[in-house]
Amino acid sequence: MAFTFFFRDLPVLEYAVQEAIKLAMGRMRIKIWDAGSALGQEPYTLAILFAERLGATFNNLYLDATDYDSENNFGDIVKLATYKYDELQRIPADIFKKYFDSQGNNLYRVCDKVRSRVFFQYHDLLSLKAIGSEYALVVCKNVLLHFQYNERIEVIKMFYQALSTGGFLALENTQKMPEEISHLFEQVVPDAQLYRKL
Repeated sequence: MAFTFFFRDLPVLEYAVQEAIKLAMGRMRIKIWDAGSALGQEPYTLAILFAERLGATFNNLYLDATDYDSENNFGDIVKLATYKYDELQRIPADIFKKYFDSQGNNLYRVCDKVRSRVFFQYHDLLSLKAIGSEYALVVCKNVLLHFQYNERIEVIKMFYQALSTGGFLALENTQKMPEEISHLFEQVVPDAQLYRKL
């Protein structure tokens, strides 16, 4: 489980969300996979970004949040979605007011609307078995850097299989696409590790 925080790498996530919505327009479901969800900050950030853009069709969003922890001690934190105020300082004030409910004792919970679209499960990426298919977007940040080079290649191949045609893969900015599988994707923007499945 890696350290992260709400609204981290916001420009890349905003662009990825925008492109995923374009790709998935007209479908019954907009499927997103956040692989390496940590304590929930990233998948809830993604869900909020989708909520801001989808309006009435937000209920079409299915955001699978996965992570692996040998002690299995944080799934409940993700599902509860309650965080200390200190952890929420980077969130724009209008977004914070709209999507977080006070629980007292300096604690705030992600609102029901957003929580209802995020589905957490434990998953080991090195099993190389995708949790589903036809994803418009897969986000995997702060995970691959913990793997050996050949393991990264195999995990990205798994993501390729899990994505729908033209789907998007967002990686940590320090993680370049391995040369051996670069033919499977095209980089969407030059200053971010955001790729489209070919």
